[in-house]
Amino acid sequence: MKTIIFSGVLGCFIAASTFFACADESKAKKETIIEVMEKAPEQPTAPVKKTDEEWKKELTPEQYRILREDGTERANGDVYKEFKKQGAGTYYCAGCNAELFTSTEKFDSNCGWPSFYDPAKAKNVKYTTDYHLGYARTEVTCKICEGHLGHVFEGEGFETPTDKRYCINGTVLKFVAAEDTKEEQEKD
Repeated sequence: MKTIIFSGVLGCFIAASTFFACADESKAKKETIIEVMEKAPEQPTAPVKKTDEEWKKELTPEQYRILREDGTERANGDVYKEFKKQGAGTYYCAGCNAELFTSTEKFDSNCGWPSFYDPAKAKNVKYTTDYHLGYARTEVTCKICEGHLGHVFEGEGFETPTDKRYCINGTVLKFVAAEDTKEEQEKD
């Protein structure tokens, strides 16, 4: 009898845990999609400095975790699937609106994260050495707000003009479709 009661309690606990995990995952999915904007945002003219509290108010929890705490989004998630479907356009920093990449430099590396071979506005990208995994990697941050974007890898053999792969967290990007792409979408 005690075994049956314990099994029943354990079963309820597992079911409840699964429900809350799914609810949290569903909430996280909504927060991780690349923001799509109608028009290009105004470009910052100076470094953007904010307190942690200000960042937390302006960013989603997932954006904050990635941009301000050097996090990484899940590989091959909804953000990556959405990124692969996006056509011509420009990608901006979710923290400060600085232009970072365009679809011209976008390519599919099949790594599970958005990939570019070169930043569109190199003046808005900063490089540092990151040892978080115990070995040196080149971290890519937004030079304007110092938000973590991802990493850049060289010499992987991709047939791109630079032989570089900017492996970027899509959650921290804002996408603005090119005008000709918008017109085509409106016709459909």
